[in-house]
Amino acid sequence: MKIERIQCHQLLGATVDGGWPEGHEPQDDLHTLVEVHTDEGLSGVGSVFTGSALTQAGVDFLEPIWKGATANEPERLSELMRQSSFWQGRGGTVEHVISGIDIALWDLFGKICNQPVSRLLGGVYRDRIQPYGSMLFDEPDVLAQRLQEVIGRGFKAIKLGWRPFGRRNNAFDEKLVATARETVGSEVTLLVDAGGSEQFWPHGYKWALRTSQMLAAYDVQWFEEPLAPDDIEGYCKLREHSPVPIAGCEVLTRRQSFQLWIERRAVDIIQPDVTKCGGLSEARRIAWMAADHHVQFVSHGWNTAVGLAADLQLAAAIPNASYVEYLTPAKYIEDIVVVPFLVDDQGFLEIPDKPGLGIELDRDALAQFSC
Repeated sequence: MKIERIQCHQLLGATVDGGWPEGHEPQDDLHTLVEVHTDEGLSGVGSVFTGSALTQAGVDFLEPIWKGATANEPERLSELMRQSSFWQGRGGTVEHVISGIDIALWDLFGKICNQPVSRLLGGVYRDRIQPYGSMLFDEPDVLAQRLQEVIGRGFKAIKLGWRPFGRRNNAFDEKLVATARETVGSEVTLLVDAGGSEQFWPHGYKWALRTSQMLAAYDVQWFEEPLAPDDIEGYCKLREHSPVPIAGCEVLTRRQSFQLWIERRAVDIIQPDVTKCGGLSEARRIAWMAADHHVQFVSHGWNTAVGLAADLQLAAAIPNASYVEYLTPAKYIEDIVVVPFLVDDQGFLEIPDKPGLGIELDRDALAQFSC
């Protein structure tokens, strides 16, 4: 079975604001689905955290490598694309596109073998996992209303991130966290993401340490991206002294970039994004490296239904996975699959056990977002 073509699906009209200063509009081109088609009619689908124009350019650039290649060797082909695009890759668009193709190849491989991806990744450690509802901070009254909506959907863990947290003053940050804790009560897990990968992040170690102490007083379970993403020395120092576990590394790509952060234990929780870091093949290597160093693993997933499905399959196959990120509300997750993801009464998601990623795209719904 050979790869015949790779199709890019735009996702427009329901893009969720990511929290950056300029914001995101529903028509912004931020995520792309890629579909790998074979000469025998089977196909697999992946997700790329990159707009459709750049994704298409990456697919075209890599075409001499994937065109006509064997369709049932995802890890080998992804590594071949990575090694062969050395000067243009090593991160950025090319690695993001390789990520989406890799996910699609695993989906395809599962369908060929009639097995869920989790089993092909090495075996199933769990058949369900707790998602955390991922949302942005907002003004206190709006924040309280949105938190009540997320709780109403069954989430028992919630992550709040980015603006306006960390953008005004310490007193306002505490007011936001206090509002969140008062709204959700003591039984819901709270996580906080400062969004330190925002351009020109102004805060350093002392702000992060002081903020971590405030978060501990409200029983926040981790502090994500409190520092600029390249400040490994600051992260190492903060992780050692913070009373709250430190999470990060969503911006890194390729396993080699994660290695130093893991070996130096710069974070308590490592967060590769399968739609950027190199796909399931790279994320699996990163997760096992983390397990060997007693670092917790949680996929970053500001994402689509396909990205979430990939995160679920990976979480099933990794012993040190503890959560999956579930962007909420998000039409690119909830409206493009035939069978929707459902949070059960205990706040867990079942991990699909059908072949491949275990989901089926609703083609009519997908067409509404592809312009």
